[in-house]
Amino acid sequence: MDDGLGPSFVERLEEWVSDEGIEGIEFESNYQLNIEDAEAIRDKDLVIFADASTEDISDFMLKPVDETAKVAFTTHSASPGYIVKLCREIFQSTPAVYILHLKGYQWDFREGITSAARENLEKAISMIKPLLKKPEELIRAFKDKS
Repeated sequence: MDDGLGPSFVERLEEWVSDEGIEGIEFESNYQLNIEDAEAIRDKDLVIFADASTEDISDFMLKPVDETAKVAFTTHSASPGYIVKLCREIFQSTPAVYILHLKGYQWDFREGITSAARENLEKAISMIKPLLKKPEELIRAFKDKS
């Protein structure tokens, strides 16, 4: 159920960006990250990975990702930290990368999103819209933490 929070986030923002006529923002929605994503982000200034989360957070959390953030790779998927590490090592590029954790509650195989998760999604969208209009603020904040 709530595993669809990431794709729902992307779909909603993609529609909003189109309606607003905002240029220079690209969207990609994958089931999981793969090593090829390091190449996909290499020429970006800002990257936000969004995913459903089981973490102990109230609704959502946006935090910077660096190459030390749960660096892991299996034959099926890669962590955001591993993607950042590969991007730096292979392409000598380090975009500002964030992960948006969207709190989910139910993980069974059914369509839709729970009402509580939908509320979290709405809160995250409301927070991110102004940031997408001025992405340089997120980029600057990321660089200041580096």
